[in-house]
Amino acid sequence: MPQKKQAEKALRQTKKRTQRNLTVRQTIKTLIKKTRKAIEAKDAKAKEMTLELTKKVDRAAAKKIIKKNTAARIKSRIMKRLNKNAN
Repeated sequence: MPQKKQAEKALRQTKKRTQRNLTVRQTIKTLIKKTRKAIEAKDAKAKEMTLELTKKVDRAAAKKIIKKNTAARIKSRIMKRLNKNAN
């Protein structure tokens, strides 16, 4: 346990940030799964879901919750699937 007040506050802040970041990561993972299913099912909403996923991933990368190369990889793979199944 922290000995000083600053250390206690830092611990509280870290816990809050960790929880927030985990929530964002879980949201992104869920969106990836839903988007993949929509693309495979050739759903009309697949394009909208892809745009939503792109926004969330870009925002997470901007806040450094995920790395920018990870964001680029996620977007690239989803777009590749979308374009493959669109034809």
